[in-house]
Amino acid sequence: QRTIESSGGGSAQAGGSLTLSCAPNPYMYKNTYCMGWFRQAPGKEREGVASIYTGNDEAYYRGSVQGRFTISQDRRNNKVILQMNNLKEDDTATYYCGSALTDCPNISGPRLWGQGIEVTVSS
Repeated sequence: QRTIESSGGGSAQAGGSLTLSCAPNPYMYKNTYCMGWFRQAPGKEREGVASIYTGNDEAYYRGSVQGRFTISQDRRNNKVILQMNNLKEDDTATYYCGSALTDCPNISGPRLWGQGIEVTVSS
């Protein structure tokens, strides 16, 4: 059993929307204070996209997604959601959920990763 189950993603046209979902196992979710989403485009390094403090919902975003992406929690189902609106071709990448970030404001340092999810945005 994976410690982090990720789902969602797929293909969309520019301007469209997609949703990613991340479900850590209940013990991990209860004991982590920061969850985040990351992405890696072909030929590029992995980068932080958004993070959220699980205790107070304070969220952080990289500049290029600010105002378009929203990270939130579904506490009833122990999930962290990334809602992606007004998608751009540059958002095309493999997305990863990360848990227990060591640096939440700078969206970095996850201790565990979920499996990658493909997101493809076409014009």
